[in-house]
Amino acid sequence: MTGFHTSRSGEVLEIVIDNPKANAIDAATSQALGKVFAAFNTDPALRVAIITGAGDRFFCAGGDVAELDRAQGNVDYGPQGFAGLTHFPALSKPVIAAVNGICAGGGLELALACDMIVASAGARFCLTETQIGTLPYLVTVQRLLQRMPVNIATEMLYTGRRMSAAEMQGTGLINHVVPHEDLRQHALYLAECVAASAPRSIATVRRAITLIAGSDPIDAAALEALESDFASVMASDDANEGAAAFVEKRKPQWQGR
Repeated sequence: MTGFHTSRSGEVLEIVIDNPKANAIDAATSQALGKVFAAFNTDPALRVAIITGAGDRFFCAGGDVAELDRAQGNVDYGPQGFAGLTHFPALSKPVIAAVNGICAGGGLELALACDMIVASAGARFCLTETQIGTLPYLVTVQRLLQRMPVNIATEMLYTGRRMSAAEMQGTGLINHVVPHEDLRQHALYLAECVAASAPRSIATVRRAITLIAGSDPIDAAALEALESDFASVMASDDANEGAAAFVEKRKPQWQGR
């Protein structure tokens, strides 16, 4: 597939953006990524996805600016938003961003749409939309304000200032900063830690995080439905299996029910 390639490592799907020289994402690539994430969401053999960039210079420089210019900003990235992920509320499985280089504009919007971010020590982050007369998605602004201090987010949005991985970790936006050569292995380790947990538990707590962190005020009907799901998970076969495996000092055998 032009623009990216995928591979599987056990229960982990790896997606590598591969569009030299800046790993920009055009409409066709975004729509194709949307299909990959939709298929990932329904594949029972996959539990976690990792998205990264090819090479060591760019994670993703955002949208294809030439395409944006030709279309006068009216680019169809697909129903799930940029890179098939920024507007995918039905996603029930975690995605980890492994940021290997410059993460700019739409690239940072993509990373913010992931559940966790691991970055190489040399990675750099910026939101450049206001510098070219456009805007990030509203949901991106919301995610940014949820995950870092308002004054730092404001500076990024207003000025496009490029921040280091260490700075971003200091704000709380990044989970881990590792040497570049360790990035893939660390992201896989984190993914495998998530995959070791019960699938229904992860799906339900992911919904809880999205609802509680993303809503102000919290939608009462959605919260009531979530509480019902929590009760169902607590009474599930996997909950019984998890307790039994702990007592018996063995690895649990999750059934997803």
